[in-house]
Amino acid sequence: MIGIVGAPGAGKSTIAAELVTSIDGAVLLPMDGFHLSQAELRRLGRRERMGAPDTFDVDAFVATLAAIRNDGVTVRAPGFDREIEEAVPEQIAITPSFRVVVVEGNYLLLESGGWERVAPLLDATFFVSLDRGIRVDRLIERHVRFGKSPADARQWALGPDEHNARAILATAARADHVIDLGIAGPWLP
Repeated sequence: MIGIVGAPGAGKSTIAAELVTSIDGAVLLPMDGFHLSQAELRRLGRRERMGAPDTFDVDAFVATLAAIRNDGVTVRAPGFDREIEEAVPEQIAITPSFRVVVVEGNYLLLESGGWERVAPLLDATFFVSLDRGIRVDRLIERHVRFGKSPADARQWALGPDEHNARAILATAARADHVIDLGIAGPWLP
């Protein structure tokens, strides 16, 4: 299992998808599928912080990673629909035929809140680093593309996303390798 980690907008999803495409027998497991539902986030008073470490079902995520380690079983995992900002149950089937599982997410290297159980389940980790200005611009564009007004997109990118980015950036030293993109290349959105 290969973990691809980075702050929101750093390019980890794109790199993970490219990696899966380039490795025969690889499958992608995005952490986003383990977001708590919108209803649960509202019930807990966490909707305005969606994307923070405590807005995910870390126990289910860890259980899924552990189950994948159990050779010979098919593991069903949730995907994520950005249009409605909800997890999609059992969207991903990880069968024993997959030789490589690329796990992509923000908190794979976090050392608290239950996330500390993730890194030991991964064979290698890569931290994706990108200039803050480029990263924030990309986040704003993504939020607008998925329905936020430009003002709301900027507020979210500089508010909850940036707060989460600081926590994620603090985990970079725990990664086995760093992918420093510096500036966006032609293959990045």
